[in-house]
Amino acid sequence: MIVSVKKSVPKGEITAPASKSYTHRAVLIASLGKNEVNLSHPLLSADTKSTMEACRLFGANVEEKTDPETGETIIVVKGFDGKPKKPEKTIDVGNSGTTLRLMTALAGVVDGEVVLTGDESIQKRPNTPLLKTLNEMGAEAYSINGNDCAPLVVKGKIKPGSVSIDGGMSSQFISALLLSCPLLEGDSKISIYNDLKSKPYVDITLEVAKKAGVNIEEYFKRELIQEGIEEDYRVSEVHVLIYSIPGNQKYDLGVYNHGNYAIPGDFSSASYLLTAATLIPGAEIMMNGLFPSAQGDSAIVEILEKAGADISWDKEKGIIRVSNKDGRRLKGIVWDAGKTPDLVPTLAVLGAFSDGEMKITNAEHVRFKETDRLKAMTEELTKIGAVIEETADGLIISGEKSKGQMKGAAVHGWDDHRIVMSLFIAGMMIGDMTIDTIESVKISYPTFFEEMKKIGAVFEK
Repeated sequence: MIVSVKKSVPKGEITAPASKSYTHRAVLIASLGKNEVNLSHPLLSADTKSTMEACRLFGANVEEKTDPETGETIIVVKGFDGKPKKPEKTIDVGNSGTTLRLMTALAGVVDGEVVLTGDESIQKRPNTPLLKTLNEMGAEAYSINGNDCAPLVVKGKIKPGSVSIDGGMSSQFISALLLSCPLLEGDSKISIYNDLKSKPYVDITLEVAKKAGVNIEEYFKRELIQEGIEEDYRVSEVHVLIYSIPGNQKYDLGVYNHGNYAIPGDFSSASYLLTAATLIPGAEIMMNGLFPSAQGDSAIVEILEKAGADISWDKEKGIIRVSNKDGRRLKGIVWDAGKTPDLVPTLAVLGAFSDGEMKITNAEHVRFKETDRLKAMTEELTKIGAVIEETADGLIISGEKSKGQMKGAAVHGWDDHRIVMSLFIAGMMIGDMTIDTIESVKISYPTFFEEMKKIGAVFEK
């Protein structure tokens, strides 16, 4: 499908969609327990439904029901008490990388062979560190096509022990192991030598696991590493991130708040509307449901503040107000995206319409998302006249040089929800823009277009 976007001025009040990251983890962690759990305010998107179906295949009872008091849809989970069964068919995760990684590690706890696959995009996303670690832990884990991408086969069972894993590609591998290791019969230790990218997502995993009564200790250790041979060597000190995980633990999210767990609002999805309201002259938005949490993308508030936006956050009420009544242009900043990879497409658009230069660094892992987002944003923003340079690990966008020369064009959404929604903001700024593959928004924000229409966006699908 294609959307044609006109110049628009967003105004009004809107509630942030639920967090995709929290919904994934809450569904799985509730499934790992025994008692019934009600998940309120969940995100019911293509990705989270993939996790729901995968948990059903492992033996959990996962249902969508209507809350009799609020009329809202909730997810009710009755888990398999830490004893996942062998799925009777292949697990198809669709487009969800999170589902694939979480379920691949859980498959290592199952006695028997588990096969996992996904769509065309998933079959291009590598899982090398996770497969390597599962094999080191005693499972037989491999890619059918021999490229470390889905379809994957896992033949358990993994055994407790000490392993190291590369944290530079995706935090999802770490989260997957952290959730499965407490089920093992002995203690485990996971050491991460390279910088752990997207660590806030691991923090979300630990937060929800702790609410389910699971103990995982995180600490840093200094180690001396010798490189080279004979006289030609050097010794360097590194800080190793270590997770210590006791075995034989029981998950029970039912003990938290009498079995009622509310999913927080999603800052990744909120970033598009907040950014649009800071860029577009005359815009004024109030967003509800955005309380402090472990989400790294809550940094969008800090980023917009640094860029000079008129923005305020009432953390107690979970309300963010942002406006551009005086038609101000923001200023470019330097931003390390190591912990906030999902904000990169949004920040690229922010930079294109700001003064000065926006420099996004430490974002090489963004190349391994639904698509290579550094390449995608460079190509599409160039089409509308933005001056943008793709580097090995980031982007440099000159809003100063782009000023006055950007105009609408037909751009490609790369079948990537975050690319589509970011380009939609650009379309609201300059008008006369068409974006294809817009159905991809169902991955994380299925009501995106309905919500945009409510606040005054002008477009046709």
